[in-house]
Amino acid sequence: MRFQKKRKTPFLIAEAGINHSGSIDKAKKLIILANKYNFDAVKFQKRDLDVCIPEKQKYVMRDTPWGNISYLDYKKKIELKYSQYKILKDFSKKIGIDLFVSCWDISSLKEMKPLKFKYNKIASAMITNTKLLEEVAKEKKKTFISTGMCNMKDVKKAVKIFKKMKCKFVLMHSVSLYPCEESVLNLNMIKTLKNKFKCEVGYSGHESTVSPTITAYFLGADYIERHITLDRASWGTDQAASLEASGMEHLSSLLKKIPMTLGDGKKRFLSAEKKISKKMRYWK
Repeated sequence: MRFQKKRKTPFLIAEAGINHSGSIDKAKKLIILANKYNFDAVKFQKRDLDVCIPEKQKYVMRDTPWGNISYLDYKKKIELKYSQYKILKDFSKKIGIDLFVSCWDISSLKEMKPLKFKYNKIASAMITNTKLLEEVAKEKKKTFISTGMCNMKDVKKAVKIFKKMKCKFVLMHSVSLYPCEESVLNLNMIKTLKNKFKCEVGYSGHESTVSPTITAYFLGADYIERHITLDRASWGTDQAASLEASGMEHLSSLLKKIPMTLGDGKKRFLSAEKKISKKMRYWK
């Protein structure tokens, strides 16, 4: 009889994203949170705003904590610079957690290269950006590829690029709604991705709860990414889809101990059970 291969402890990624709101002090606090609750890595985002924001979107006015300003000016307020990422990388290394960024354009990818991050990430919004995918794959770093905002044909094209470049990758099932209703999470896609592409698979969740992420692990997601925040009530597009400290602690403690509780599926009559059975079994 064959028993299921022992599951490894999931690799947990804390997606700080833009929840630092442009503050390096807040960014450091998010890194501290990720490390405190035993996440394996913390991730941020990097953009060349002149490239990444469509022209028609740049000058749309919006209310922000900095007043009624253009979308471009708002993005400038929250975009961290290279020098700040260097500080954050050194800070992360000092406290013992990996830090990396998802670059949304080739210019940002080249800018971040001297920092020598261990991993790369393709955001769901970028999965159809063929040129960016090719440049990322050339770096030969293990890359997490989120699969929201696309169809299976798009996923297939992305996989083809990374296989051609012989770059290790993990397909991250994701639904890009913030926050995402549980009814549309479609977690069985985790099994679909694993069966179709015969590769490592993870889950990047944007729901406001924890339980679907646990389900994702049992469906085969060995890598888990969740957005994190200091306060879900804070202003910002990603805050409501993020976990605060209590949610991070709950998720991490559950996921880290699950492999231990699963065992190997072989029946055992424990010596401690034998002692108890002698007190209960009155027949010979």
